[in-house]
Amino acid sequence: MSGQVDIERIYKEAGALLEGHFLLSSGKHSPNYLQSAKVLEDPKLAQTLAQLLAAQIQEAGIEVDTVCSPAIGGLLAGYELARALGKRFIFTERKDGRMALRRGFQVAPGERVLICEDIITTGGSAMEAAQQIQERGGQIVAFAALANRGLCPRVNGSLHESPQCRLPQDIPLFALADFTFPIYDPATCPLCQTGSKPIKPGSRGN
Repeated sequence: MSGQVDIERIYKEAGALLEGHFLLSSGKHSPNYLQSAKVLEDPKLAQTLAQLLAAQIQEAGIEVDTVCSPAIGGLLAGYELARALGKRFIFTERKDGRMALRRGFQVAPGERVLICEDIITTGGSAMEAAQQIQERGGQIVAFAALANRGLCPRVNGSLHESPQCRLPQDIPLFALADFTFPIYDPATCPLCQTGSKPIKPGSRGN
């Protein structure tokens, strides 16, 4: 819940809260999956959610020059957040398996950059994007996502940090809601033990 908006209901009504056997970007398995693309295919809803997220960031007094998202999953959320904040938007993308800043995008030394994802699970992709910014002298001032899988603590949230969280705890994470689902290591996944095969319905698979 964020304000008067029930984020979980929005995901359910959009068919974006999936049940089954899923392979997460982190390599772990889960019986649930958040498919934010189904939410973001509605431009008006995407705008509304980004405005709610922008309000959190502004209320916290975070100064942002640029929003950067890792492609592909974070592109729509990041663009809409940048628009809500009135800031520049850039993105990183994978080349030969490694996240890279391409297409002529530049980062000035000291530039204040917010990394935005659609979903934060462990924060691995967000950290890869952050590294590209930091290598160019940029400053990461915050992380943001529409939804947080609950492994990393967020501003105004009640969850504690999981050992699997890869985000630095001295940089704030903003998100509209926490979603806490079971997450399994592949070697001990009870779904795999029944003979089920995980699928990846996100940006790196089917």
